[in-house]
Amino acid sequence: MDRIEEFADDRQKAWCIHCTRPLIGVDTNEDHVPTKSLLRKPRPHHLPVVTICRECNNGFSRDEQYAVTFLSCVLAGSTEPDRQPNASASRALAESPALRASIESSRTDYETPGSEMRVAWKPDMARFERVILKNARGHAYFEYSEPMLKPPAHVRAYPLQSLTTAARNEFEGLNSQGGLAAWPEVGSRMMTRVITGQDMDEDWVVVQDGIYRYAVHQEGRLRVRSVLYEYLATEVLWLD
Repeated sequence: MDRIEEFADDRQKAWCIHCTRPLIGVDTNEDHVPTKSLLRKPRPHHLPVVTICRECNNGFSRDEQYAVTFLSCVLAGSTEPDRQPNASASRALAESPALRASIESSRTDYETPGSEMRVAWKPDMARFERVILKNARGHAYFEYSEPMLKPPAHVRAYPLQSLTTAARNEFEGLNSQGGLAAWPEVGSRMMTRVITGQDMDEDWVVVQDGIYRYAVHQEGRLRVRSVLYEYLATEVLWLD
């Protein structure tokens, strides 16, 4: 990825975007958005980072590891460590029998009416939603310098392939006109992307091709969508 400077009002950077505490006087961390362990090595240079309080950063770690590992198991069709496409997930499964047992217990094998064997996975959605919301807040803050301190109207996640053709087209296009309906604020990173096309594919910021992409759209409301491994589609929406 390319490095993009931003020139937003420094007053927007005064709070932790997750717990809303002032950052002055507390320990802070540079948090990668998206979660770095979701990506494959070699990871892109200049990954988006936002400053948050260390307590929040540490508080997301277990949920992030769960989400990364669960997704890897779904894509692999197995909880076997040596079958994982994600190295972080492979290590986590090997080092934590409890995590592996938890994910294995969410797996159900079933037979279709056509006598085919299939696998269904039931994630802990509360943990997934915390990670999705964490990354969405980070994307909104990084691209638009908007600290989304209020709870969102919704957090959603579903397999991309489960969408109908019409729903998939709407999800991919963000709006019926195609392209951003409203131009971002001058000085924001998203404005730079719109003008230069840096790391962009249509409305999507591509962090790692085939692994992670996201789109941030603001027009009276703010919506963040992401696609993980071209498998999991997510959406977080704030109405104000």
